[in-house]
Amino acid sequence: MSGNEDEWLALKPQEPSPSQCCGSGCKPCIYDVYEKELARWERAKAKQDKSLLTEEKEQSNNSELNPDTFTAFNISSVEQLTEDTYQYKFELPGNSSLRLSLGQHIVLRGEVNGLEVQRAYTPISPRNAEGYFEVLVKCYEAGLMSQYIKTWKKGDTVLWRGPFGGFPYRPNKHGELLMLASGTGLAPMLPILQSITDDEEDETFVTLVGCFRTFETIYLKPLLQDLARYWNIRIFYVLSQETSLEKLPWSYQENTYTGRLNEDLMKTIINSCRRKPFVLVCGSPAFSEDMKRYLKAAEIEENSCFVF
Repeated sequence: MSGNEDEWLALKPQEPSPSQCCGSGCKPCIYDVYEKELARWERAKAKQDKSLLTEEKEQSNNSELNPDTFTAFNISSVEQLTEDTYQYKFELPGNSSLRLSLGQHIVLRGEVNGLEVQRAYTPISPRNAEGYFEVLVKCYEAGLMSQYIKTWKKGDTVLWRGPFGGFPYRPNKHGELLMLASGTGLAPMLPILQSITDDEEDETFVTLVGCFRTFETIYLKPLLQDLARYWNIRIFYVLSQETSLEKLPWSYQENTYTGRLNEDLMKTIINSCRRKPFVLVCGSPAFSEDMKRYLKAAEIEENSCFVF
């Protein structure tokens, strides 16, 4: 094989491994990006012109989020919320904004032991936040991405691309939103909630049901308490490992249930809604499947439900 052929092979894009796909249905997916880069490499090789390979790569250097290429952002603060959950704040140049639609996610790229891993996260900062964005991350003991994230500290640089997905929300389109969130599934709900409370013309009722293990593991309590003060917002908590409400602060006792969010409790909550709700669900795959089954039993049609 000639030296020239070796040089071109070294420049050939590598096919992604399964761990590099975050599994969230991104458009473009990392595999779409690979196909695009491979086609560009083949065109450049056919013309023996390496300058064609850098044609679109400059996009990643302009400090703006981009769905096709990863962009580096600096961590400006790290806050531990619970034993295994952290809130990370990232700098944006000047007073720029991510300009996300509600509920959109972005994809993180990390490397652990030489293996590239990608995962999707939904920023929890208001979508009009200027100069920064914030992400809520739960770290798992055996998680590959978690091993990478646990090394982060203020000043580190992290690679993101996006945005993808999102919930097509319009003010006053639905009489009431019922949000069912398990753990960090709270993340896509927060920008929607803040959008409603920030808009005086938006009179949508919201019932948020947050499912957590214990009272201590509820994230962002001050923010949630502030949101619950609005006339059109109700927040309930379902705590799977609490056996009694007596130890909870009195302000939480009235709107907290112990045990799991089951079919009976779902019916109780839906019957208490002020209007027929449109339902938003975010959590683990098992949580989402359970919620869809309970909603069906409560006669909520599939077209009245959106799963993040």
